[in-house]
Amino acid sequence: MSGRHRSSGEPTLTRYPFSAVVGQERLKLALILSAISPGIGGVLIRGEKGTAKSTIVRGLGPLLAGDPTRTDDARGRVVELPIGATEDRVIGSLDLTAVLSEGRAEFTPGLLARADGGVLYIDEVNLLADHLVDVLLDAAASGRVAIERDGVSHTQSADFVLVGTMNPEEGELRPQLLDRFGLAVDVAAGRDISERVEIVSRRMEFDADPDGFAARHQDSERELTRRIGTARELMSSVTIPPEELRRIAGICAHLDVDGLRGDIVVARTAAAHAAWREALEVTEDDVRVAVELALPHRRRRNPFDESGLTTEQLDDAMDAGDQAAGSGEPDDDPDPTDPGPGGSDGPGEDASPGTDESAGTTADPGADPGADTGGDTDADEKTPAPGARFGTPPPRASAPTVRRLRVGGVGDGDPGRRSRARSRRGHTTHATAFEHGRPVHLFGTILNAAERHHGSSGSTGSGNSSPMRVAADDLRAAQRIGQEGNLVVFLVDLSGSMTARRRLTTVSSVCVDLLRDSYTRRDRVAVVVARGASASVAVPPTKSVDIAVRRLADLRTGGRTPLAEGITTAAELIERAGRREPQRRPLLVVLTDGRATAGPDAAGRARSAAAAIGRRDIDAVVVDCEQGMIRLGLANDLAAAMGARCLPMDELTAGVLARPGRAA
Repeated sequence: MSGRHRSSGEPTLTRYPFSAVVGQERLKLALILSAISPGIGGVLIRGEKGTAKSTIVRGLGPLLAGDPTRTDDARGRVVELPIGATEDRVIGSLDLTAVLSEGRAEFTPGLLARADGGVLYIDEVNLLADHLVDVLLDAAASGRVAIERDGVSHTQSADFVLVGTMNPEEGELRPQLLDRFGLAVDVAAGRDISERVEIVSRRMEFDADPDGFAARHQDSERELTRRIGTARELMSSVTIPPEELRRIAGICAHLDVDGLRGDIVVARTAAAHAAWREALEVTEDDVRVAVELALPHRRRRNPFDESGLTTEQLDDAMDAGDQAAGSGEPDDDPDPTDPGPGGSDGPGEDASPGTDESAGTTADPGADPGADTGGDTDADEKTPAPGARFGTPPPRASAPTVRRLRVGGVGDGDPGRRSRARSRRGHTTHATAFEHGRPVHLFGTILNAAERHHGSSGSTGSGNSSPMRVAADDLRAAQRIGQEGNLVVFLVDLSGSMTARRRLTTVSSVCVDLLRDSYTRRDRVAVVVARGASASVAVPPTKSVDIAVRRLADLRTGGRTPLAEGITTAAELIERAGRREPQRRPLLVVLTDGRATAGPDAAGRARSAAAAIGRRDIDAVVVDCEQGMIRLGLANDLAAAMGARCLPMDELTAGVLARPGRAA
């Protein structure tokens, strides 16, 4: 962040005990600019645990009290949206008890309406259910919340500053929602000893006397509120010169920012920053600050791209903006004499056939150093020689469509896009017992009331001629079938036979494609690897597919194949995860050529472990990684023992795959 316009006496949110954290000053500025100009679109705060993300957000509420346009009690309000909230609690609902007992339609506002004029805060926003994300996107786009269902139409204002926090290790944010956050800031715990001591001291001071702590910083906070109010009043007078608008457009074009929302947010943020420093015209420095806050999270093209802007990338973007501001258009055409990042001969053109570029190692093109051999000793099995790293495949212009693997039957898991499940969204299948928060099955309710009404006259009577009334006991709920996310456990065979010659690159590509597919389907993923004489959990269950890819890329390959141990380890992981999330159904995906070579009777033990998977009713798919003209079909035998489907790698491109004998 540029500090050119900052003064040494600038007030900070010192009332709150955590302040000496990397990125915290930038975070404070982002929140202040959002308070000055709510049209920016709010702030997304990304960082590890214990970096005061929630603490500083709650400090924003009192600052909104300085908004001169608000005269109601919404000023200074921070409304928290729990990730487990029901849809009715979020958007509001009709009070059915009042309708049935008193005959009047009374609408109960939801959390979005309550946040009108204040801050809507979502902790762990990346874990928010998809159906709530849809509702949030609608409200954020229109500034209103609309309810259209069961014959009821109702709208309410929902104009709020959206603030979310997330730990990237727990999963990524849905791209559509990520784009709705105007600004994004990364925070991390500082490594400076004196700063960490200051944090602990302030926390202890705050715990001992919260009121006294707040009183000691009251003057600085009051001054901060005054400055925000002054900046709000100046916003209508701030102008953006044409050359700065061209600069913004040139920067966004240089960074390949999708759409025009990025341009608009940068312009609004630059204007807010100018107002914050009490200037009436936006300058290049205001634009630089805005670019740092508004564009890093808009540059990702797929789930595994790195977000953020390095200083060099920012400088290059500003240079492109200078050209656009001064000469009309940025010069994005590459210099024909520039050899590019791969050198004068292009990337990989002179690489020898035995060079593994992704791992930085050189292999003998005529031999397979990591392949299974009959002469390996027991010591070799326990500590196999380091092989090539598993690595990641080279980037592709577009990811292939992966054949969908899904669990059979109907589950009750969290919303996702993989397997069928009972949910609050989706198509209605039948009426069931009514529960608060579930949608009403109108036809089923009327039929229930009719049966009660006509049955009240007795079985031999001619019927009840009085008007039929619907009572609370007549309510029936709609059972809807949607989709859920699953726990997808990848068992990856990293033995020498799997990594021979070019097979390593193919297997790596398949793994990344399957992990990317899990990201889009909102699964939890886990990775178990089998190599040498044992198997281990490389990635515990997580929603962060990004972390899974990075950890898998660093693993070493080679050695024998402990297939039985790998299957057993995967089964134990599934059992532990099931105790934590009993409603999340598992899917085991085994990537192997089926050759079990580690330990005595390796093949027999592998078949026994596979049969145990089938007896435990765990849905599984075996991806056959065997290649070449001569194939032994051992992966197919393993799948048969599991009661699973065996799918060759080259068929992971289209269609739907379910376990044999189960509903797809």
